[in-house]
Order: sequence, then C-alpha cells, then structure tokens
Amino acid sequence: MKKAKSIEYYKNLPYTKEIVKSEDGYFIKIKELRGCISVGETIEDACMMIDDALESWLEAAIDDEINIPFPNSMNEKEYSGNFALRMPKSLHASVSEQAEIEGVSVNQYLVSIISAGNQNLKFGKKDLSCAESNEEVSLDQDFNMETPDLPKNVIKFRKVSGE
Repeated sequence: MKKAKSIEYYKNLPYTKEIVKSEDGYFIKIKELRGCISVGETIEDACMMIDDALESWLEAAIDDEINIPFPNSMNEKEYSGNFALRMPKSLHASVSEQAEIEGVSVNQYLVSIISAGNQNLKFGKKDLSCAESNEEVSLDQDFNMETPDLPKNVIKFRKVSGE
C-alpha cells in the first residue's frame, strides 16, 4: 500500500482560503477541501482557526484514507483562449446578423453572450426563460414575453398602435 503524505506536507501547500464577513465576525473555508471551515471574531482569529480546522480535516482524511485534493493553483490547466465551435448555418447567420447590428465582431458578440450566461450560472440564476405575457407593450417599456411556437430565447413583438 502506498504511504500517505504527512499532515505537515499538506498544511504547507498553497490552499485557497476564502473569507466572508458576517454579523458575528468572519467565516473562513478552504475552498478545495469540502467541509474545512471555521469562524473568528477578526480576520486574524479566523485565519488561526482555519489552520486548526485544516489540521483536523487532514488528520481525519488521512486516518480514513480519503483522497486529499491538491490546491487549485497546483492543478490549473493552461488555456489558450481559443476553441473551435460548430453550429448550424442558420444560427451562424443569426449570430452574424446580430453582431452586425451591435457593431461588433462575431467573436466579440459571442464572448459577451457566453460571459452573461456564465455569470447567471455562477450566481445560481437557473431560470433564464422569459416570462409569458399576452399584454401589448410599447417600445419604451421594460418587458419580457415568451411565445410558445418560438424557441425560449426568441421574443416575438407585436405592433403597438398609437405610436
């Protein structure tokens, strides 16, 4: 059987400490080690407390032969910022037309859409669909409406009289 690394070995790795201010002080956790959390009245207290929590967490993991993840900084892959994307011709045409309307390149347009969607996912906004509405709206109103015969991301506008 492979010999486990020591608690000291893991304690000296550059784990990510996340600190959040709360009403009672500071909440702190080791991002990579699920359940390794603590609190303190000050940031300094929280950092000392997480060191104790880390040692206890590592001791339990080693005793129970649980795989201990390495810090994210040691696992990070290098990304080039480029990838190939295949899409239907109709979507390509639609994206190109919208990018032209916005006055940006297709690349810039897609990056902005992907970024917006990624932020919604990061912050837990799971329902990205439009609200259903049969009300008429003027172009200076805020509105969202969904039409059953169109894809969810398509908004159908009706002509509003009087303008």
